[in-house]
Amino acid sequence: MSATNYSVGQVAGFAGTTVRTLHHYDEIGLLVPSERNHAGHRRYSEQDLDRLQQILFYRELGFPLDEVHTLLDDPSTDPRVHLKRQHDVLVARIEKLQKMAEAVEHAMEAQKMGIQLTPEERFEVFGDKDPEQYQQEAEERWGGTEAYAESQRRAATYTKDDWARISTETEDWGVRYAALVAAGEDAEGERAMDLAEEHRQHISRWYFDVSYEMHVCFGDMYVADERFKAFYDAMGEGVAEHLRDAIHANAVRRS
Repeated sequence: MSATNYSVGQVAGFAGTTVRTLHHYDEIGLLVPSERNHAGHRRYSEQDLDRLQQILFYRELGFPLDEVHTLLDDPSTDPRVHLKRQHDVLVARIEKLQKMAEAVEHAMEAQKMGIQLTPEERFEVFGDKDPEQYQQEAEERWGGTEAYAESQRRAATYTKDDWARISTETEDWGVRYAALVAAGEDAEGERAMDLAEEHRQHISRWYFDVSYEMHVCFGDMYVADERFKAFYDAMGEGVAEHLRDAIHANAVRRS
């Protein structure tokens, strides 16, 4: 065997293709080996390898085999025309893939956060409050519960308007509760318990059903966890502890 004569297996190895592919190219006349040995086995020359390289180049660009055949063998064909058309096809495909990637990223974020908002919309709705702040911790603590799963299912369907309404309701409730505390009203009074009940119903309406027993646990957490305490006390001095007591009183009243 000369240095310019290669078996089909060797050529497949050089080109990173398969023997079956080379056999197919031979059968359709796209790449017919220059020689065959006495046993009828295909033998490829250096010129054959050059042609294969061109075939693989066009295939990589997405040209079908019949067009590759025309590009290589029709002297009247201008490769630049074909390349320009294929370039336009590839640009359109890239733009489509980019849009698909953006859509997938948006869907992934929505599934992860349960919030179907753009970054601009999130800032508009939540301001400097980060809705992702406790996401990982919440998943670690309650990820296996039905309540957490239900909150994720609901949140994943909410629009910008839904989140804006939730935010407005929360702020309005906070203003009214802080005013009640500032006025010195008792946590076991009717108004305080009514606002505690409104708090429970808000969570049940937007996230998951909250029993009175669960609400009592939340109330305790609002005082025990310094982050929740800071959140409620930011509405007004003493709100966290007052709310806890009102939640307890409301649960007793409802029982």
